[in-house]
Amino acid sequence: MLDFFHILHLFAGKLISLFGFMHIFTTPNQPTNTMLKRERQAFILREINLHNKVLSSDLCSQINVSEDTIRRDLIELAEEGKLIKVHGGALSKSFHAASNSNHVYSLDEKKTIANKAVRLIEDGMFVLTTGGTTIIELAKALPVELRATFFTGSLQAAREYVHHPSIEVIFIGDRISKSSQLTVGGEAISRIRQIKADLCILGTNAIDIEHGVTDNDWEIVQVKKAMIESSKKVVSLTISEKLNSSQRLQVCRLEETDVLITELRPDDALLQPYWDLGLQVL
Repeated sequence: MLDFFHILHLFAGKLISLFGFMHIFTTPNQPTNTMLKRERQAFILREINLHNKVLSSDLCSQINVSEDTIRRDLIELAEEGKLIKVHGGALSKSFHAASNSNHVYSLDEKKTIANKAVRLIEDGMFVLTTGGTTIIELAKALPVELRATFFTGSLQAAREYVHHPSIEVIFIGDRISKSSQLTVGGEAISRIRQIKADLCILGTNAIDIEHGVTDNDWEIVQVKKAMIESSKKVVSLTISEKLNSSQRLQVCRLEETDVLITELRPDDALLQPYWDLGLQVL
């Protein structure tokens, strides 16, 4: 008969094997407080490329490290010219250099999305658009012969629209958010509510089935809400990497949108849940 200590030794060996097995199958992309600096910074850059703006507090929670660690990472990445460090977080450098396509994240995918979105715009339409790099590509892709009216509070989008020979451009004025380069505030919202648009085309920060379209900037969310309320049809533009992700503030439920456009084929399995909710998926 095995003595007590022999049994204990065997049991401990089994536990060690089990934990080793679990370690092998731990998801490699899950942020942990044991991430190396280069892994941590790669994670930060991916988040900022996807969402244009990141908050230090959110990064601390996602990576499970101290604010001092995140602050040092952001300072280092800013010094390397990879992002713009601001109070409480950082901004995407590519977003603020959107006129230079060489710096735009997932440019080919955004061009594909823009070309799909253009098909929804018809002569005579009133179109409300937000900002963002995908919207910039939409502005560049508009057919020369298109005659429509575009309303926007985005400085970058307005600059692109004015180069078009046949569309009318109306800029929605008010205070300008430096982080998004969009007009925000009560006056902008009031002006938007006076518009009866045929289409609202949203540059999307994050989107998933449970939370809908979400963002991380309170003032931008209020502007987007007003645009949705003032439009007959709402179109969400997003690269597929942003699917099934969420931010802290809800812009709208998915049921409040009509069309979802990604770079994927409409029959891609990743898009099936959005089909099931009744969205038109392009």
